[in-house]
Amino acid sequence: MAQGKKQEMIGAVALVVLCWIVLSGCQDDQGAAPQSKSDATSVQSEKLKQEMRQEFERCLKAAESGDADEQLNLGYMYDTGKGVRQDRIQAVKWYHKAAEQGNVEAQYNLGVMYATGEGVNKDDKQAEEWYRKSAEQGFVDAQYNLAEMYANGDKQDQIQAMKWYRKSAEQGDAKALNNLGVMYAHGKGVKQDLNQAVACFRKSARQGDADAQVNLGDAYYTGEGVNHDPKQAAEWYLKAAEQGDAKSQFNLGVMYLNGEGVNQDLKQAEEWFRKAAEQGNAKAQVSIGTMYAFGDSVNQDLREAVHWFRKAAEQGDVDAQFNLGEMYYNGEGVKKDLKQAEEWYCKAAKQGDAIAQVSLGTMYLHGKGVKQDLIKAEEWYRKAAEQEDAEAQISLGTMYYKGMGVKQDRNQAVEWYRKAARQGHKRAIQNLKDLGESP
Repeated sequence: MAQGKKQEMIGAVALVVLCWIVLSGCQDDQGAAPQSKSDATSVQSEKLKQEMRQEFERCLKAAESGDADEQLNLGYMYDTGKGVRQDRIQAVKWYHKAAEQGNVEAQYNLGVMYATGEGVNKDDKQAEEWYRKSAEQGFVDAQYNLAEMYANGDKQDQIQAMKWYRKSAEQGDAKALNNLGVMYAHGKGVKQDLNQAVACFRKSARQGDADAQVNLGDAYYTGEGVNHDPKQAAEWYLKAAEQGDAKSQFNLGVMYLNGEGVNQDLKQAEEWFRKAAEQGNAKAQVSIGTMYAFGDSVNQDLREAVHWFRKAAEQGDVDAQFNLGEMYYNGEGVKKDLKQAEEWYCKAAKQGDAIAQVSLGTMYLHGKGVKQDLIKAEEWYRKAAEQEDAEAQISLGTMYYKGMGVKQDRNQAVEWYRKAARQGHKRAIQNLKDLGESP
């Protein structure tokens, strides 16, 4: 389930707003030559800069006299470069002065500075300390960030994370509500309670949180904590997808592809897969590549299929790695290259893909694209066979029967043929008959 992190935007929290209003008079100056647009803009810009500088000087004077709110504002000005040259070290200095006076927003901002290492050496302990001071005064963003540190930091404490997510959630924070739901869903820091998880996801989703909308969609799709309802799942995925969430775009594509919760529509499936794929979602890239490979709702284009498989494969997607190996092996959409085929099969095989393991075993068995190596062939067939791959089981049985790469062993051959036969493999059944053995 998605657990969204709130961005730590320094100063983007209910700070005292610094407003500079440029007033322009309505003088009747008919005799004057009209001022060019660029000149007028330049004059306004200079006025704005002057007024910002004046505001900075006023703020500095008040801050130096000990006004905590103005110290906060001055820190914010240095932090953002508004009215003064940006200087994060100065920002930390003034946030610190305001924070020591108990200013809740300055405490929070100082926590962010320590957490991100801006204007000060990164120091998670100091970040936690300042977040806590702010959180204990009820500042919702500090409560959330403190929970995040306990949930995901070096020194995790899921009970403390739960506590602070709850406090933030009780103030209506949508991200905290979602993460509280995640805690309930996985039983982290609290007894697992799928009904509570769904309740949290729903509250957050209704506020428009995309992660919560995905999680609520997942709950309806799987029937965890709520009745299985693909239609509701599709509706919540759509809400998140329209906000640009790649996972929900992919999920929606799958639902349109299979006609789950929506009328089957391959064109809609392709559109949602493409949106997710363009955001780098590897599963969507595999899906759109497969559609191009087979011409589903798009004109068949093997080059385009290779393009999308490669993008996903380079992200480590095992299906894409196998598919790309197949394309190189067969010379589809790309020049045939058995060396490249072996490399991509190997990447997928090392991730445990049984079909890739069989393909790699076959290449080593026959010396196609690689130097023949019966020992390696047996190793890869065995890995796949132990995953109950019937093709690997019959191949391993044959190696034992013929003594290829292993000591000849009729009993081992029969055992592996039987494993394949029990899965209905016709050639394995025939081999057993030829040996006078029952399946």
